[in-house]
Amino acid sequence: MAHLAGRPYYASMSALEIDLTVYPDECDAFGHLNQASFLSLFERARWEMLARGPGMDVFTRAGVWPAVRKTVIDYHAAAFPGDSLRFQQSLTHHGRTSFTMRQTARRVRDDALIATAEFVFVCIDRQGKPVPVPPEVSGFMSGSPVSAEVRRVTVNGVALALDTVGEGPALLFIHGYPLDRTMWRHQMDHLAGFQRIAPDLRGMGLSDAPDLGYSMTTYADDLAALLDTLGVGDVVLCGHSMGGYVAFEFVRRWRRRVRGLVLVDTRAEADSPDGRKARDAAAAAARERGAVATAEAMLPKLFSGKDAAAVGTAWQRVEATIRATSVPGMAGALAAMRDRPDSTALLPQLAGLPVLVLVGEDDRLTPADGARAMAEMIPGAQLRVLPGVGHLPPVEAPAETTRVLAEFLSAAGAPADRRS
Repeated sequence: MAHLAGRPYYASMSALEIDLTVYPDECDAFGHLNQASFLSLFERARWEMLARGPGMDVFTRAGVWPAVRKTVIDYHAAAFPGDSLRFQQSLTHHGRTSFTMRQTARRVRDDALIATAEFVFVCIDRQGKPVPVPPEVSGFMSGSPVSAEVRRVTVNGVALALDTVGEGPALLFIHGYPLDRTMWRHQMDHLAGFQRIAPDLRGMGLSDAPDLGYSMTTYADDLAALLDTLGVGDVVLCGHSMGGYVAFEFVRRWRRRVRGLVLVDTRAEADSPDGRKARDAAAAAARERGAVATAEAMLPKLFSGKDAAAVGTAWQRVEATIRATSVPGMAGALAAMRDRPDSTALLPQLAGLPVLVLVGEDDRLTPADGARAMAEMIPGAQLRVLPGVGHLPPVEAPAETTRVLAEFLSAAGAPADRRS
């Protein structure tokens, strides 16, 4: 829920779905809707959406203007005079001064996909300087407010959103794909005795999502620079899935800064040839259909239960997170995972470092047998398998995950004062 002039409003699907008719004067000599007219229809759909919500004057009321920085359009099929096209709008990324909107156009009579587009906007003032995005816009399109209080730190030219809480030794949480820092909510709330740090990786959550610049090295560089900015020297790393791949890279580059390592539902091996092809196919699906394609493909594999009814509210939470992920961020992460190095040779070199390998017994993406084999290759590593849990222990079994982390940290000599 967001607020406008003291009154609450909700973003309904009817407000984000706009039907527009194709007219003859918008078509070329062959009767096809031409590309210039298509740009006008996309723009008209955006203004109509605002008219049904916070008002077309929402930007001028705030003294800002949305300047288009980048446009990418894919044309999939022809449209003709008399066709009714349904335009759907979604906010795929929200930064401090910029936002990315994805739009699709489908023919109403047969639901054929006609075109998809992604527009990157930067809000500017009358002098052309970047200014914050009006909260009414992001709140309306996401159906919930985007807090202006979210902390952001710029590293390597990218603004990373993050949560920090507590004091003491630093504990850095690295989320998996295609999720964000909120997957660690229970651990952030209940693992006292630490300075808990949970950032959104570039391209994910509320962090900036550049079109280029994604690799495990880049992610690790971002985190090291973030710690430098926060004045943090060494940390216990806790990485989930793709976050585990990032943690391996961080250890390779800055072993002296790592006091402990927690590997949650991840693996050390690089992708197989078939796995690399699957990453490319997933990126292509995201570019064609947006984040919804990723949500549909991944959700049944993330939990011990295979559908929303069996899982409950955690399913809806994760689905909303995935659907809000930017397409450039998804494509970048998939390429980074596809090209990541094999970390198997690193495992024996972790001798002397406190390591916990944590995995859900029912994990179908990184199975428990692989976690057991990985733990056996790390001298002195602890292994914990959570029964009846899938790929997302911090979300599906948050209290149990927090308890296991607290026990590991305590045994490793860190002051884990867990409060549940």
